[in-house]
Amino acid sequence: MIGKIKGFNFKLLLITNTFALIVTSYLFNNFIFIGSYTLFFFISLFTTKIGLKIIKKLNLLQNIRTEGPSNHLKKSKTPTMGGIFMIIPFLIFLLIITISLSSLKLFFLLPTVFGFFLTGFLDDYLSIKNKENTGLKTKEKFTLQIIISTIFILLAYDKNLIDPSIIISGSWEINMNIFILPIAILVIVGMSNSVNLTDGLDGLAAGCSGIVFYGLGTEILMKQQPELFVYSIICYSMSGICLGFLKYNSYPAKIFMGDTGSLSIGAILGSIALLTNSVFTLFIFSGIFLLESLSVIIQVGFFKITKKLFYKGQRIFLMAPLHHHFELQGVSEQKIVENFWKINILLVILGIVLKINL
Repeated sequence: MIGKIKGFNFKLLLITNTFALIVTSYLFNNFIFIGSYTLFFFISLFTTKIGLKIIKKLNLLQNIRTEGPSNHLKKSKTPTMGGIFMIIPFLIFLLIITISLSSLKLFFLLPTVFGFFLTGFLDDYLSIKNKENTGLKTKEKFTLQIIISTIFILLAYDKNLIDPSIIISGSWEINMNIFILPIAILVIVGMSNSVNLTDGLDGLAAGCSGIVFYGLGTEILMKQQPELFVYSIICYSMSGICLGFLKYNSYPAKIFMGDTGSLSIGAILGSIALLTNSVFTLFIFSGIFLLESLSVIIQVGFFKITKKLFYKGQRIFLMAPLHHHFELQGVSEQKIVENFWKINILLVILGIVLKINL
C-alpha cells in the first residue's frame, strides 16, 4: 500500500504519523499521547519559523563540502543550526518533567542530551566560523561523544537504571552482564552518528526521526509498565518536534538542523532505548539510520583494505552515505527521501508486529 503511494510528501507523512498516533491513543485509552505530539508539533512550527528569521539575520549559513554531489552546491546559502529550535524546547520540557517527577532516570537523561546538543552546536559554529563543512575534527567530536555517553552509562548502571539483559521478547532475553557497558556506549554514540550521517538530503533525517520516535514511543507503551509511560510521552513529543521542523526542512529545505539537531536526536533515541530496555526494537526501527552508517563503514573499510593490498583503493558505492550513491545514479533527491520514509514506516510496522508475536 505504502509502496504504491506516489509523491509521499511532508503532508502525507504528517497525516500518516498523526493518524497512527490517534489510533494508538485510542487503543491505550489515553489521549495525552496525541496531545503532547500535537502540542510540540505546533511549538516546533513556531520556534522554527522564528528561528529561521534569527538565523538569516545572524548569517548562519550552511557550507557544502566540494567533494559531495555537485547539485548540492546550490544549498550553500541555506540557513543551518536549526536544531537549536528543535532541541531547546525539548530540553525545557524534559527539565520540567524531571523536576515534577523527581525521576533519577530523567535526571541522568537531561545532561546527556544537553551534552550532545553542545557538541553539535560547537561543531556547527566552528564550521560556519571556518567557512568549511567540518567544524570539530572527527576525533574531537567522537571523544566528546564517548565521554558524555560513558558518564551517563556508568551513573545509570551504578543506580541499576540500565538492565544488563537485552530483551528480544517476553520469553527471550540475552544477559550481557558487564558487557552491557560498552554495548550501551556504542548504542548512544552509534545512534547519534547514524542520524548525523543520514542528515544529508532535505527532510531525510527529520522525517525518519519523526517516524522512529513514534515507533519507539509505541513499543514502550506495549510493555504495559505505567512507570515508563513518561518515555512514550517524550518520544511522541519528539516526533511532533521533528515533523514540525520538517515543514521547513522538506525539499527544497529552507533550513537545516545541522549537527546541533542530528547528534542530539540520535542521543535521545539511544538513551531512551537503554533506559526502557528497547534496544532490540530500536535497532529494527532505525534500519535506515543504521544502513546509512553501515554504508560509510563498508566504503571506508573496503577502500583502506584494497589500497593496502593493491596500492589503489577501490569503492563499493559511488559515494557514501548510501543516499549519495542513489543520487549519483540519477535518482532525484525527493524520490530517495520519499522511498526512505516509506521503508522506515515499514520497519516500524515490522518492529511492532515482531513485538506482538515474539
